[in-house]
Order: sequence, then structure tokens, then C-alpha cells
Amino acid sequence: MIPVTPNWRTLYHSALLETNQNRVPKRVQKAEQAVLARESEVIDNNADSEEKEYLEYALYVLRAYKNAWQHTEAA
Repeated sequence: MIPVTPNWRTLYHSALLETNQNRVPKRVQKAEQAVLARESEVIDNNADSEEKEYLEYALYVLRAYKNAWQHTEAA
């Protein structure tokens, strides 16, 4: 089966490795959306539980990164 969502791993890594602070929010948002979409696909298809763990971890990291970035920007 071909995944419907963009490659969440690519978007995830792009968000975390972005060096242009103006692009960070958009990249994080796209990565979050892709992770959530993939998580939905995995749940709907009763897929690999290992991937579910990776998705949960990726979402946690993206949200922590976004939170840290927002606090840095406000300072």
C-alpha cells in the first residue's frame, strides 16, 4: 500500500535541521501535520506498533522543539 501522506520522516528532519528561524514555524507545522496524518493511517490499518512509538516520539520532539523555539523567540 502506498502511503497517502508525505514522508513524515523527511518533514520531521527538515524541521529539526532548519537553520533559518523564519522558516522554523512552517516546517514544524508541516511535520506535525504529516506525523498526525501518518499516525491516523497506522491506527486505521492496525500497523506496526514500533512505528506508532516512533510517531509518538516524533510528535513529542516537534512539540518540545516548537515550545522551546517560541520561548527563545520571545526572549
